[in-house]
Amino acid sequence: MELEGKVALVTGGGQGIGKAIVLALAKKGASVVIADIDLESADKVADEAGKFSKAVAKKADVSSETDVKRLVKETLEEFGRIDILVNNAGIDLKLPTEEVTVEQWQRVMDINLKGAFLCAQAVGKEMIKNRSGKIINIASVAGHSPVPRMAAYNASKAGVLLLTKTLAVEWAQYNINVNSISPGVTETSLLSRLRMENPEAIKAREKRIPLGRVAQPEDIAQVAIFLASSASDNITGEDIKSDGGMLAIHAGYV
Repeated sequence: MELEGKVALVTGGGQGIGKAIVLALAKKGASVVIADIDLESADKVADEAGKFSKAVAKKADVSSETDVKRLVKETLEEFGRIDILVNNAGIDLKLPTEEVTVEQWQRVMDINLKGAFLCAQAVGKEMIKNRSGKIINIASVAGHSPVPRMAAYNASKAGVLLLTKTLAVEWAQYNINVNSISPGVTETSLLSRLRMENPEAIKAREKRIPLGRVAQPEDIAQVAIFLASSASDNITGEDIKSDGGMLAIHAGYV
């Protein structure tokens, strides 16, 4: 298989888009380390991915430098290398900006942006030694065009986009490709929650998708497979929007 012999580390791999990416990587033959704050969920995904390739679950808080260093150390001890890093772990916060506390703002930044930085830095050091690697950061269309009442999330994902470009430029000399994926409306637990909170708003947003459908986590996973494979060897510093055309459409279109 295309990724056979490769070792992938996926953060936030216990559910949603992360889970789909884990399974897609495993089906392509990669050994996968599933890092998640919820070890029980990560274990379940590891069991499922283990039908296709070697998969192990690790508990880790990506906002903790200690946890990240331990995660990378344990992965290297078990597999000897890390060829692919997927920075997927993230949280959202939907509140009017004037009501967001400093603690809430910082928590979103710590997980979404600081977490991506810490993992990329720790894994990147090993990839630099090997002069090879693929890093895939999960950003969001909200990092390109803001969603109201999600200031912290929007800003964190915009940061992920620029972090991606910075690492791509710095590490190109080591044959490390760094790219990002910006999902649009995707069928996840977050979307299910938003549907319950404001079903009409979600229906209106879905109607604005030119391709006429909500993305499935597997749609995002297939983009990740492309970026993890040799097919993307000449691509770095790019963001691929998997949004059904949401950002391509004129803002005044109904």
